Amino acid sequence: MNKASSRIITRSSLNLAERKQIMELWNNEYPESLRYHSLEEFEDYLSNLTDQFHILILSEEGQILGWYFDFIRENERWFAAIIDSSIQGKGFGADLIGKAMEKRILLNGWVIDSKDYLKSNGQSYESPLGFYRKMGFTVKSDIRLNTEKISAVKIQWAKD
Repeated sequence: MNKASSRIITRSSLNLAERKQIMELWNNEYPESLRYHSLEEFEDYLSNLTDQFHILILSEEGQILGWYFDFIRENERWFAAIIDSSIQGKGFGADLIGKAMEKRILLNGWVIDSKDYLKSNGQSYESPLGFYRKMGFTVKSDIRLNTEKISAVKIQWAKD
């Protein structure tokens, strides 16, 4: 897919079909340890996040190939982004993050920074840390998230 044949749309909430497609994208592209086993489990995760904003990349056929979303958690604006591996490295991620940067003044995220994770298809999960550095995020090396599922470092971007 090329950029000319894709559409980028924004939403304040997601419909059922979108949630199902995004959960599938999540399960395919994030490490196996972060997999959601049911739509209900994924919806529980989303329901605990306030002031959600979503950006979707759609193929010509309407398939979701990229998802960015941000939300408020513990009085901070956090975000997550997922790009289908079939379109990674083609500028779609930069488009998503760039669109978010136009709307926000501060973004926080967690990024896995090791090569110790596998995706559900058995392939290695490639850390996007280098991508976020190129996009102007600061790596907060002293702030880490360590759970039974993942180990990640905090990243932050602030508008000048």
